[in-house]
Amino acid sequence: MREISLNILDIAQNSITANATEIRIDVRVDTKSNRLKVSVADNGCGMSEEFLRRVTDPFTTTRTTRKVGLGIPLFKDSAESTGGSFEIKSKQGEGTTTTAVYVLDSIDRMPLGNLQDTIALLIMAKESIRYIFTYSVDGDEFVFDTDEVKNILGDVPLSSTEVIAFLKEYIENGIKNSNGGKQIL
Repeated sequence: MREISLNILDIAQNSITANATEIRIDVRVDTKSNRLKVSVADNGCGMSEEFLRRVTDPFTTTRTTRKVGLGIPLFKDSAESTGGSFEIKSKQGEGTTTTAVYVLDSIDRMPLGNLQDTIALLIMAKESIRYIFTYSVDGDEFVFDTDEVKNILGDVPLSSTEVIAFLKEYIENGIKNSNGGKQIL
C-alpha cells in the first residue's frame, strides 16, 4: 500500500466484517519522540488466541474467496520497515486493537494519505457503526465522532452526498488545525 490511510481502511474493513458496532481510529504524531502512532480498535467478534498467533502471516485469512490476507502483514511491515513497531491484541467476544508505530522522519515511512476520504468511505460502507476518529499532533487534538453528528442531523443519513462532502471538509479542517494549519504529513 502506498499510504497509511489505505492500511487504516483495510484494518477498519476487517472490523466491519467482525461485526463491530464501534471502531476507533487514532492517529497520533509526537514530534519530540519522532513517532507516528496509528491504532484501529473495534468491539467486534475478536480472534481466538490460535488465530491471533498466525494473523501476521500472509497465508492466514478468514476469507473464502482467496487464500491470502495481506492487510495486517503489510501494515506490520510498513511500520517495522521504518524502525517502528507493530502490535495486535484481540479477545474473542470483545474485539481487536491493531497498533502500528512509525519512525516519523524515516525515509521508509509512507505518507499518511487522505484520512478524510478514508473516514468518509467507512461511513458510506456501514453507516450504522459508530466511528470515532482522533488525530493529534503534539497534544493538539481533533476528535470526530459519528454519534455526535447523528445527534445533530437527526434523520438525515450520514451517507447522503451533501453530508459526506461536508464531513470530508470538516475532518480535513480538523486535521489541518491540529497540524498548525499545514497539510497532512
